[in-house]
Amino acid sequence: MVLLQKALRYLRYEGVYRGIREPGYCRILIIGVGGAGNNTINRLMKLGVVGARCVAVNTDLQHLNTIHADEKILIGEKITRGLGAGGDPSVGRKAVKESIHRIEKLLEGCDIVFITAGLGGGTGTGAAPVIAEVARRKNAIVIGVVTIPFAHERGRMAYAFQGLNEMRRYAHTTVIIDNNKLMGLFPQLPIDQAFEMADMVLADMVRGIVETISLPSLINIDFADFRSIMKRGDVAIIGIGESDGPNRAEEATLNALNNLLLDVDYKGVDGALIHVSGDSSMTLNEAVRAAEVITSVMDEDSMVIWGARVDPTLRGFLKVSLVLTGVKSPYLFRGFEQAAEDIYNLEPYAKPESPLSIDLDLFQLERGV
Repeated sequence: MVLLQKALRYLRYEGVYRGIREPGYCRILIIGVGGAGNNTINRLMKLGVVGARCVAVNTDLQHLNTIHADEKILIGEKITRGLGAGGDPSVGRKAVKESIHRIEKLLEGCDIVFITAGLGGGTGTGAAPVIAEVARRKNAIVIGVVTIPFAHERGRMAYAFQGLNEMRRYAHTTVIIDNNKLMGLFPQLPIDQAFEMADMVLADMVRGIVETISLPSLINIDFADFRSIMKRGDVAIIGIGESDGPNRAEEATLNALNNLLLDVDYKGVDGALIHVSGDSSMTLNEAVRAAEVITSVMDEDSMVIWGARVDPTLRGFLKVSLVLTGVKSPYLFRGFEQAAEDIYNLEPYAKPESPLSIDLDLFQLERGV
């Protein structure tokens, strides 16, 4: 029986790999790019994720060898010789383009592609947007899950800002997680345990989204629902909350709103994916109440998709997972200090070139559909 199940899983994966579309089956790929992305994949493999294949991509062979994944891809072997990108995004970009045939083959037939990376370094910052571009070209729904450096890492901020802009250009939705906010959840832990907890929070969030789509629910969120929300996205924020109190539905929802992994104002978002989980004692009223709390802070024309699932492992707890899309708050890029660009008048009949006194004060990018 075990051998038969393994054979069926292999045949199903081969079908995905070769672009064969099996009716009713959503093909989900989670790709971790660079050191931070690989750590997320490693944690996902330990947690166990249902309904998705986990792939680690890196230029650092030594680190790649320590990672557990369904598949590992060393990129830029000729350029980096497996020694990493040295913190240079241009090397990461060249490396993935050297190995682009492997990436294209990997992405054949996928419906949803999660690309997780830490921004500010070399491989993740340089390679992740290229992978997102290829995935989108192959008609997958592409979700970037990226982390922002700590505030004191000034040398990495400019790289992170550039990488974030590129991810927003190619991904349908980019979930941004602020390391400062993430580490603030457990500031008293020893540094190694704190980073391990950070990896766990990130991996648990990705797993939660994947299993929301791939596992049957009482009130289901299917691929079409997910696609509708993600295509409205651009920038998204994540919130996860739990409660076992008397008013657990409202408390869990408020906890999710208060534990958003980016310091932004969530009011005015244009889309929400809400999933409520509880044990067999969860009532319909509780599941509805969680959705009501979220919609009360959203615009009238916002798109809200809601689902609920019974999970016996929660044992009295109610869990609310949120994906809020279309964040346009001016606080989004607080902490990113970018040198202002000089704008020159290049008309041939003009006076000698000189900087123009123009302050555009822009924070939102133009994006394609």
